[in-house]
Amino acid sequence: MQTDCMDKYKEECGVVGIFSTNKINLHSSLYSSLITLQHRGQDSCGVAFSDKESIKGYKGVGLVNEVFSRHIPPNLNGYLGVGHVRYSTFGEINLLNAQPIFNNNSNCNIALAHNGNITNILKLKNELKEFNFNTTSDSEVILKLIKKHYKNSIEESLYSAINKLDGGFSCVLITKNELFAFRDRNGIRPLCIGKIKDDYIVCSESCVIDILGGEFIRDVLPGEIIKIDIYGVKTINTSSLCKCMTCSFEYIYFSRIDSIIDGVNVYNTRFKSGINLYHEHPVDADVVIAVPESGNTSALGFSKASSIPLTTGFVKNNFLGRSFIKPSPCKRYETVNLKLNVIKENVKNKKVVVVDDSIIRGTTCKKIVSLLKNAGAKEIHYRVASPIVTSPCCLGINTSKSELIGSTMNLNEIANFIGTDSLGYLSISGFLNTLPKNKTTCLKCFL
Repeated sequence: MQTDCMDKYKEECGVVGIFSTNKINLHSSLYSSLITLQHRGQDSCGVAFSDKESIKGYKGVGLVNEVFSRHIPPNLNGYLGVGHVRYSTFGEINLLNAQPIFNNNSNCNIALAHNGNITNILKLKNELKEFNFNTTSDSEVILKLIKKHYKNSIEESLYSAINKLDGGFSCVLITKNELFAFRDRNGIRPLCIGKIKDDYIVCSESCVIDILGGEFIRDVLPGEIIKIDIYGVKTINTSSLCKCMTCSFEYIYFSRIDSIIDGVNVYNTRFKSGINLYHEHPVDADVVIAVPESGNTSALGFSKASSIPLTTGFVKNNFLGRSFIKPSPCKRYETVNLKLNVIKENVKNKKVVVVDDSIIRGTTCKKIVSLLKNAGAKEIHYRVASPIVTSPCCLGINTSKSELIGSTMNLNEIANFIGTDSLGYLSISGFLNTLPKNKTTCLKCFL
């Protein structure tokens, strides 16, 4: 197994597109949107604007407030805009791979922001040999496909291009006068539509609409292409395959708890996961603590179901970013060491239940158990509010089967590896019971 302290799947990326009637509002709305989506990617970020005559953009490597220093450059303005925060599911971390990406051809002038992963990228690149690629990102393949199929209208080229794409993706795109949004045929990656006064917004998570004081309209359907212009919102196409199979990790880890993803309240799902986790794996303990921040809500549910008091076990340094999206193992390990500090008085000589949202490789939770032991915890019982991850995901997650502790060890071996007195994972049925009865979700990483 690779020695890597990344115990979480990396986020996917976050996208936002806004069609505005006011140039002044667009700057602040795009900036606030990207800040709100920062948890989905910290490698790079960028924006693009159309003033109906040309499309211009700005992007950089780093966090939103670092790249834009609290403001988007004032020389960029327009009525349409797209923004992006990136985690590199495919391609290196550098400025070339930052998004949005642009096609400046006079007949097809567009800017694209993409969340997800294209699984047939090698086949598609083979079909696009006439084009030069400037990045190592699969997002550029989408752009080149659109360009290749462009004839009379962007709508036709989008339809032709999207039908060739396999994988899980959500995208926003602007022309000089229009905002487009589209989603993969299975709805793996989230995308929703909202309205802020007279402006329309399309974004990865509904919490963005809330932060901007807008009104949620609906989710973009699987396989749907949306067009937004001065006449409003129009569906250009909906694929015949429309069963929504949202990625399970959107509910377990990726999304903010104040988001509603494809009709499912993320907070409620995580809270119910904690309740179900206790019923499946009860334990006699003195306190429940969470691995912050992603384990907080499930720990609250576990505490309520068990009547074991919830306390704060760790102080988290929020100025280091999320350790799980650091680019190298050394950087991630260093971040985990600096990020969490135990409140010794809350765990010393006590039987402690630790609630985590998931375990991917197992090395971070091993460090957490070690910290608690050094702080004097009498017993440590690790509880995971999601099923065991046994299979790699090709839809935007950067792990191989050999890296997944759930595919290389059984439950007892995992418990011994991380050093805990007991270990319990939420079952697949226990997870599904947290969702509405009619909700379908992708479970491939648990099978």
